[in-house]
Amino acid sequence: MIHYSFLLLVAYLSIFHVIFVLFVWTYWKSVFTLPLQPDKKFHMSYADKERYENEERPEVQRQILVEIARKLPVYTRTGNGAIRFCDRCQLIKPDRCHHCSVCAMVNNCVGFSNYKFFLLFLMYSLLYCMYIAATVFKYVIKYWTDELTNGRSKFHVLFLLFVAVMFFLSLMFLFGYHCWLVSRNRSTLEAFSAPVFQNGPDKNGFNLGFVKNLQQVFGEEKKLWLLPIVSSQGDGHSFPMRTLCEAQNPLLANEEQWGDDGLDEENHGKVTQKEI
Repeated sequence: MIHYSFLLLVAYLSIFHVIFVLFVWTYWKSVFTLPLQPDKKFHMSYADKERYENEERPEVQRQILVEIARKLPVYTRTGNGAIRFCDRCQLIKPDRCHHCSVCAMVNNCVGFSNYKFFLLFLMYSLLYCMYIAATVFKYVIKYWTDELTNGRSKFHVLFLLFVAVMFFLSLMFLFGYHCWLVSRNRSTLEAFSAPVFQNGPDKNGFNLGFVKNLQQVFGEEKKLWLLPIVSSQGDGHSFPMRTLCEAQNPLLANEEQWGDDGLDEENHGKVTQKEI
């Protein structure tokens, strides 16, 4: 009987510490992995920046951005057909890029470089809370049936169960939402506002199918999927689109498509780092 209890204790502590280590590891990687910055070619030159800032007419500013973006691999625009431009960083926004926002949960920008870590952090947080709640619940039952009478520890056990369950429920909805986003290959912003392609808005413009969507985030090596190790496909500046006819044609190819001109056709079929 003692031997069985000892083995049970070892198993409990082993599982607990494995989940705890993965929980801390994924949180650390989510917080301290620096976000991938847009390539220098998306930044405005000093002359272009001065010309843009000195111009007061919005339509001329828009044309300046079109001229700058003409040779850049940009395939989407805003809802009104304008070039996506970041006033804070003074750069042409790469497609799917929202690079300078911060997620309050990890105090870091969540994007291509750490999105896998963020998803794993949510998953192991769920497992951690569920494991704590499941192992504490039996003591709550014992207190409820008066099998245990220590009133001081009763409060701690009830409080621990309450906190674990509340965190589990809140994280479950967040994790489920991001699982849905990954299965559709969408960022958070793309879920609220469909990216605008040459043929108009298309919420499934980057949807490659369930398996390939998972591989975009977790990679092809399934043995690395559950570990906070870099395995995402691509380099963060190039993402495949769904179909040639609906998404892969360059949006800035000529004036007939957008009312102004833009990108060369040689770069079609790829997009840059996505936002979360």
